[in-house]
Amino acid sequence: MSISKALIDEAIQWRRDFHARPELGYHEQQTSERVAQLLERFGIDVNRGLAGTGVVGTLRNGQGPTIGIRADMDALPIQELGQCAHTSTHQGCMHACGHDGHTAILLATARHLSETRRFSGTVHFVFQPAEEGLAGARKMIEDGLFEQFPMDAIYGLHNWPGVPAGHVVINPGPMMASLDTFEITLTGKGCHAAMPDKGADPIIAAAQLILALQTIVSRRLSPLDSAVISVTQINAGEAINVIPETASIKGTVRCLQPQVRDTVEQLIRQFVEQLPAVFGIGGELVYHAGYPVTQNHREAAAAVRRAAVTAVGESRVQWGCSPSMASEDFAFMLQACPGAYLWIGVDGEHPGAALHNPYYDFNDRVIEPAIAVWTQLVEQSLPVT
Repeated sequence: MSISKALIDEAIQWRRDFHARPELGYHEQQTSERVAQLLERFGIDVNRGLAGTGVVGTLRNGQGPTIGIRADMDALPIQELGQCAHTSTHQGCMHACGHDGHTAILLATARHLSETRRFSGTVHFVFQPAEEGLAGARKMIEDGLFEQFPMDAIYGLHNWPGVPAGHVVINPGPMMASLDTFEITLTGKGCHAAMPDKGADPIIAAAQLILALQTIVSRRLSPLDSAVISVTQINAGEAINVIPETASIKGTVRCLQPQVRDTVEQLIRQFVEQLPAVFGIGGELVYHAGYPVTQNHREAAAAVRRAAVTAVGESRVQWGCSPSMASEDFAFMLQACPGAYLWIGVDGEHPGAALHNPYYDFNDRVIEPAIAVWTQLVEQSLPVT
């Protein structure tokens, strides 16, 4: 298929402009405004305001099915360390996950389809805020995304370091893990550090509990189940010669199967209730259910596969992969509507920086094949009769 060089060049410029002016979740005012203006320039109907800064562009072309394509717009609270010409101009904020690229790709796709119109039906271009830990997808759904814009299927992509540039990876099942967080408070009895027998030490209990939590994956789950329990914060004490009254432990849980997710939560609760008591310590758990598993629907995944084969060639499409234990709030959209989520590789001759790295920069070479994949998906899902 033919995508004009002028459009690719313009998309690259949009991408670099977004990169230079990143905005955090639910604060994407400039990004959202720019997206809406461009969509209107392309002759696409624009709806603003879902989840605050969300934008939905609608392109209708005759009778037929309706599909949605989603791009995330938010950046991360990271200070950029790279030295590209379009380095972030916002202190402590950068596009370290490639959402600038995702947004530019979808804008370019919208423009291309508005000009070519080789489809029969409706396409909703969904520009979502606050993917990075703030559940912008869930907020858009709560604000009526699928009631206001009914869809037969919805699709999303993410750039993926570790995969050659322009290659597509798609699973008929899970692509990414669920994400839950936990906060554990251990309460003992503070005392002088020289007289530990006069108190009840929550730090000792915390150390034992942290190690014990790792046995949930190694000894309480089947080796065929997938789960990761990571303790990422521990806080206790104010003085070097005082055993504190309390200690707190925080961390994350990631799973690929809903039943494993439930089992892990139950086991963490048992450990928190029972293990600290051996040390005379009380344990309290606050468990936050976060992003669900990003679970592709088989028929929608197969549609992506067919479109990708047409767009980039069969040798560059991987059907089936090991899911990532990272998480993605597009999972909420896949719970509410059939659809699929794909990865598109960004590695050139030499691999670039990883996602969420202060040296990361999106590979603009991926823009053209990504537009081609989305275009083929629309034209094949909404065929002209």
